[in-house]
Amino acid sequence: MKTHVKALVVGGGAIGTSIAYHLARAGWQDVMLLERDELTSGSTWHAAGLLPYFNMSYATTHIHDYSIKFYKTLEEETGLNAGFSVVGNLRMAQTDERMDEYMLYASTAETCGVPYEWMTPEQIKERWPLINTDDLKGAIYHPTDGYINPADVTMAMAKGARQRGVTIERKWQVDGYEWNGSAWLVTCTKMMDRGGNLVPTEEQIVITAEHVVTATGNHAQRTAQLLGIKIPAIPVEHQFIVTEPDPELVAYRENGGEEHPVIRDADAKWYVREERGGWILGPYELNAPARFEYGCPDSFRADLFPLDLDRIEEEYMSMIHRLPSSETVGLKDDFNGPICYTPDGNPLLGPAPGLRNMWLAEGFSFGITAAGGTGYYLAQMMVNGEAEIDMASLDPKRYGSWMTTEYAARKNEEAYEHVYILHHPDEERSACRPLKTAPAYDRQKALGAQFGAVNGWERPNYYAPEGFDDHAARSFRRGGWWQYAEQEAKAIRETAGLIDATAFAKLRVSGPGATAFLDWFTCNKLPKVGRINLTYALTSAGTTRTEYTIVREAEDSYYLVSAGAWQAYDHDYLRKAVEDKEAEFGRINVQDLTSQYGVFALAGPNARAILAELIRDADPETALSNKRFPWLSARDIELMMCPVKAIRVAYTGELGWELHHPIEMQNYLWDRLMAAGEKHGLKPVGARAQNWLRQEKSYRAFGTELGRDATPLEAGLNRFVDLDKDFYGKQAMLDTGIRAKCVTLLIDGPEGADPWGREALYAADGTRVGRLTSGGYSVHFEKSIGMGYVAPEHAEVGTQLKVKMFDQLFDAVVAEDSPYDPKNVTIRVDG
Repeated sequence: MKTHVKALVVGGGAIGTSIAYHLARAGWQDVMLLERDELTSGSTWHAAGLLPYFNMSYATTHIHDYSIKFYKTLEEETGLNAGFSVVGNLRMAQTDERMDEYMLYASTAETCGVPYEWMTPEQIKERWPLINTDDLKGAIYHPTDGYINPADVTMAMAKGARQRGVTIERKWQVDGYEWNGSAWLVTCTKMMDRGGNLVPTEEQIVITAEHVVTATGNHAQRTAQLLGIKIPAIPVEHQFIVTEPDPELVAYRENGGEEHPVIRDADAKWYVREERGGWILGPYELNAPARFEYGCPDSFRADLFPLDLDRIEEEYMSMIHRLPSSETVGLKDDFNGPICYTPDGNPLLGPAPGLRNMWLAEGFSFGITAAGGTGYYLAQMMVNGEAEIDMASLDPKRYGSWMTTEYAARKNEEAYEHVYILHHPDEERSACRPLKTAPAYDRQKALGAQFGAVNGWERPNYYAPEGFDDHAARSFRRGGWWQYAEQEAKAIRETAGLIDATAFAKLRVSGPGATAFLDWFTCNKLPKVGRINLTYALTSAGTTRTEYTIVREAEDSYYLVSAGAWQAYDHDYLRKAVEDKEAEFGRINVQDLTSQYGVFALAGPNARAILAELIRDADPETALSNKRFPWLSARDIELMMCPVKAIRVAYTGELGWELHHPIEMQNYLWDRLMAAGEKHGLKPVGARAQNWLRQEKSYRAFGTELGRDATPLEAGLNRFVDLDKDFYGKQAMLDTGIRAKCVTLLIDGPEGADPWGREALYAADGTRVGRLTSGGYSVHFEKSIGMGYVAPEHAEVGTQLKVKMFDQLFDAVVAEDSPYDPKNVTIRVDG
């Protein structure tokens, strides 16, 4: 048995075998896969094998699309039939709102090239007469997917991996990981069957692996303990039942009827497919419990839990309603097994936090659908440094060290029951909240704040009257909250608004090597002392990895502000870069100050007047003037008794300041600002209005316009890139060229609706030329607005385009960058 390998994959389910296969296909030699039991003995063996395209995530849609196409090629390569039944996928809607969801999804699917068709109830009934369509509004149909045999496709990938040189070893359990500075020393124990149990023997080996990938499924908590990290992947019970043959179905098929597609009644929370003349029903019911919160028992192998029929009675009865012929059919078999989930339902895929050359592929609730694409894109990341799509939304570091077992278990249960609940773009799920609250939370709540969760922090989305129901206000069009966000956006444009930005990630980088390091690490010039710059850290592929506002506090001290949602993600990348370069540049200190400082963003024409009432200065008349406090500068000021690190910048494009303050003084500062602002029209403002306003200024946001699939030059950030200096990723950025360009669009959309940033863009001749990454409403132009990427030849100002919304094309025009106040007159105004 080999003891030195390039890459060791731990876990022999569909995910692990796909990763091993694709690493070998990408050119890596000496790839080994270890499985503690038999291949497919985890969740793979009891999976229903469905291949649903439907997903609101751009990255996950690409992953699913690759899988479905890849599985169709396996038999030709390996000689093994993967058991792929391409019967299609019919996703039905009982309500107009569900159809709205499908139309938003369909536009997203178009951006990934995923085929689909629309079907009316009459068309469904004509094609599959056993389906009751009386209460349906319609359906979206994917003709190219269906279902597959999980064991067969896993074995086909395993054979393909072996043919490409991968070594697959069964009955070896990993019991320890140790990093020696250049490779992982992985302690493995030989397992054996004894009395139906899998038990360790005394035989052990240590495998030296340059890279390790964990794809341990239900055993993710044990993996987390061995690695000393947190992995919020915990299984939830999932049941499905198999019926006896349905005589009406059997007769229908014998008379030449085509096989039913995988049928999904999302409003009834289930899927159904044919199985040997009968039906398989898989519900996503309420109250399915998390299991193995602290680790999967060693005795649990290809085992199941007792069925809880009472829990799925409602879903079972709704299947009978949809397929009346199933009413008299008995139950043939049942399954209740663990399926791993994460708090948001998306897998954890990418580098492990704090560790080198350790890759996680955990938490796959739709593992069969995702396996092929997971292997393909993870192999790109490992072999090439980055994948061709932005994988940040799946990165394991989207959950910080604050995450606990209790949080993960309860949120995973919520994610399970939300599989078929309407996926509103403005949805905020309620489990495990509030958790992280800034001091002003209660004051904001008393003013009607409706909160969203960002990295665990509660952040106001908008403010509404007493008794307002945020859940009822959600919509795929303009929700009940829209009017309040409009009022808040107008307040910032006309008077003043106060935004809580405490969730921002804040770091201090200092020490003798700080300047040289940051100059290498980021692409813009470093600011002078007392000034600020917007800058970017790049990936090895030259794409955008992190956005920073850098405040230079002293010659060797810098205060860095980045997106709150990406705190752990950014911090991990920065710390690893510091470790790599400290010997070259000198000592570099990194302090995470996120929880020490609160942040209020005060913006609007009256912002200076409000601060003037509070500032204490030897010359208060000039303290906030352009001469003493110019745009893009930072000063330590005193607002009555609160010391404030004030930064003259505004994400809304108005005159404004960010007020970074000791978090323990937050309530004091909030009260003083609100009192001083009363006569100046100050209004508390939430994140949704801010998002609209930043689009009027064409301010790119990380996670939407900015990511690991576009360079800063493609994003149109040339003014923030200093090509006269060397910085990490520079040559790769230049070599990439301009594949697409980021543009701002003014949109004449449908009545009562705005884009969400997931829509496809078309040229006037109907050719798809790009996609939106952000969307909303412009209070200045009084129409919809959006930002996105288009082919370079369609990026010129004035170009007429079309945006796909609700299955129709609406006019859009490419606007100049920063269509609101393009010369930045308002933001620079003196006083």
